[in-house]
Amino acid sequence: MKWKSLLLSAMLVLSFALPANAASFGSEPGVPTDKTWSVQFNTTIDEDSLDEVYVTKEGSSAQLQQSISLSSEDTVSIEAPDEGYQPSQSYTLHIGGITSSAGVSMTEETTYDFTIQEENKKSATVTRVVDGDTIEVNVDGETEDVRMLLVDTPETKHPSKPVQPFGPEASEFAKEKLSGKEITLEFDGPKRDKYDRLLAYVWVDDKNFNKMLLEEGLARYAYVYDPPYTYSQEFMKAQNRAKDAEKGIWSIDGYVTEDGFNSDATEEETGTGDDNTNDGYTGPYDPSGDDRNCGDFDTQEEAQSFFEAAGGPDSDPHRLDGDGNGVACESLP
Repeated sequence: MKWKSLLLSAMLVLSFALPANAASFGSEPGVPTDKTWSVQFNTTIDEDSLDEVYVTKEGSSAQLQQSISLSSEDTVSIEAPDEGYQPSQSYTLHIGGITSSAGVSMTEETTYDFTIQEENKKSATVTRVVDGDTIEVNVDGETEDVRMLLVDTPETKHPSKPVQPFGPEASEFAKEKLSGKEITLEFDGPKRDKYDRLLAYVWVDDKNFNKMLLEEGLARYAYVYDPPYTYSQEFMKAQNRAKDAEKGIWSIDGYVTEDGFNSDATEEETGTGDDNTNDGYTGPYDPSGDDRNCGDFDTQEEAQSFFEAAGGPDSDPHRLDGDGNGVACESLP
């Protein structure tokens, strides 16, 4: 049997001569879910001899329901099932019983194994914003933590680090854009990190939120562990624009480093004063911890103290100052 394989118009064409003996063409990974196969022979084919051309799923002998026909007088076309092939699933293409218009037939079946690529997008609903670059979502009925790919925002909830400049702003920006939203997660490389969080680009309202963080100067381009990544060049350009404009984290000389953020940057450089630290706050809640609302406080004075410890009035990550006048929870006694 003589055969060769080549890529033609996005369809793998298997070419071989009749008569053909039993053989396996090998295997192919990363096949798209809507793949159409074309099998080309060295002669014209009898259209009534296609009954033994079919596809089976790994572990099953059942033939898939799909359209199989002659796309030309010497080429058999095997379309994907209407619902498509299943991501990450392996299949076998069976080619047998083919007869030429001159009456020459294949003597035995030939097979070709292929595996469908992993699904790289998932719809999800944001159930909680953890911080600027981490969210909690509901995906396929399961709760998952998502760490955004290729971006790093300043810390607000690290167990051993203080709240860092522009961390609250990044968290607030994420809450504003993502809270309760229907989003699309796009995977690019390994799907999980060592903490079992999903690693993904977050798309909201047809915009890449990871890129938005970089554009606003609220994140640095980081954690490039498994290149190439789809949006690397785009993200680096977005970061450079923010850096040139000295936006956000780039407004503090020496603040952004290759390893993260320089916590020794002075408060004077950040444009925030002593009111934006937790020093002196003795209330029951952690200003950099879980989200709080006015119902958590008995008096306006308590809310105001917490509000200022969390970064107010310059930053309001807990959204306690609805009218932006610097006074938190004005309805409280």
